[in-house]
Amino acid sequence: MTTASTGTLRVDDARLHYEVRGSGPLLAFVGAPMDAQAFEPLADLLATDHTVLTTDPRGIQRSPVDDPRQDSTPPLRAADLARLIAHVDAGPAVALGSSGGACTVLALAQAHPEQARAVIAHEPPLAELLDDREEIRKGTDDLIATYLAGDVIGAWGKFMAQAGIVLPEGALEQMFGGERDPQRVTDERRWFEHELFETTFWPPDVAALRSSGTHVVAAIGENSAGELCDRATRALAGALGIEPTLFPGGHGGFTEDPARFAVRLREVLAELP
Repeated sequence: MTTASTGTLRVDDARLHYEVRGSGPLLAFVGAPMDAQAFEPLADLLATDHTVLTTDPRGIQRSPVDDPRQDSTPPLRAADLARLIAHVDAGPAVALGSSGGACTVLALAQAHPEQARAVIAHEPPLAELLDDREEIRKGTDDLIATYLAGDVIGAWGKFMAQAGIVLPEGALEQMFGGERDPQRVTDERRWFEHELFETTFWPPDVAALRSSGTHVVAAIGENSAGELCDRATRALAGALGIEPTLFPGGHGGFTEDPARFAVRLREVLAELP
């Protein structure tokens, strides 16, 4: 374990909690809705020779927003990330984002390329790049409505089915049933109500990504074949004219086995221009 220094950065409409570990070239680990805690094991492993920045995205955990009704979009989160990178004054960064955080780092490359030497987009849910986008849109509207109507388990079941993620029998009840941490429930509701749709149907600007000067890695979990994020990341790679880069595990590979993920990440970092 490395010691993390913590801080808060005030932006126009939010207070951003962030943590910094280690020293050396700047790495930023970015989630949405995953918070800084989800990246702690991986951050500790990379902090031996990197400065590692992690953060709670706006509206989640320790990063409150002034208006809880405001939607959380990749461009808005990318602006936050750009401010944080400038604030810690160790950039430009290599930014690895996973899931919704992968959309964040792609938006960072588009709008703030001066802050990102490279971005590693690990399984972004870019439904707009898929041929079945309208079906996914209808399914997303339905599962959000199911959640807001109070059927938490039903909503997560629909989400997993649409994502193509197969869980063991009873896993949903174990993960999302019974007594739960109130802050996690608050964050979950915000994600369903103000973040999920806005992230899934954010359309990346492929031309802007190509011209940004920021190197883009389209990263996929080796166990994610056929899942929505696998298909979307392959579509992104095809649009950019690059090959997908495989990482250990599935959609949450960086939490499933941080040590294996860190080994692969170091290999990818060594290959960056």
